[in-house]
Amino acid sequence: MTEPVRMQLDSGDAPFTRDAPERPALASRYGAPVVVKNSAPFEVRLSQFLWILSFAVGGFAVVYLFVIRQDLLPLIADVVETVDKGRSEDTYKSAADILFWTVFAISLAVLLVQITLLVSFLNRKPQVRWWQLATLAVQATLVLLSPEWVALGEKGSWIQPLLAAQAALVLLALLLSVLPRALAWSARRVDVRRGPEGPRGAEL
Repeated sequence: MTEPVRMQLDSGDAPFTRDAPERPALASRYGAPVVVKNSAPFEVRLSQFLWILSFAVGGFAVVYLFVIRQDLLPLIADVVETVDKGRSEDTYKSAADILFWTVFAISLAVLLVQITLLVSFLNRKPQVRWWQLATLAVQATLVLLSPEWVALGEKGSWIQPLLAAQAALVLLALLLSVLPRALAWSARRVDVRRGPEGPRGAEL
């Protein structure tokens, strides 16, 4: 409480006192919002783990496909020949090369795009799940067509199960990412708290 203010009237009356009002506070106990880094909910962390597993499986599938390419190319050429007979042998070899490297490039590109999209998802960028779903559609197409294209012979028989396992992990990761807590975490974009920055503000 401030000290009483003493006033003297011009008429010569005796002085009197009154209480001055309190001064308004210069600082509010409610601090400005401060951006903080809170841990993601369990659903998001589990989704991230499944994405990483899918990258491991997909990377192994791409490397394995590259390693067995010399065994696959004659088999792919035979498949092309059954579709269009009467061509030269070089034509079938060229078509086999084109088909193999097309599948290889698509598989590798999908893997790289999914890694980039996971980074965007963890940074809570909007509409990322739709792009992730589009990559899953491409993977499902590869799984269905691989027996006709590259999953040929004894060594190539492993290609389809690997691609299917990768797609299944992606599907599970996407399902976890659309659970309510994961959606709320993404919609918030940033985590904030009230209070000043620093260790003291963290206690508020």
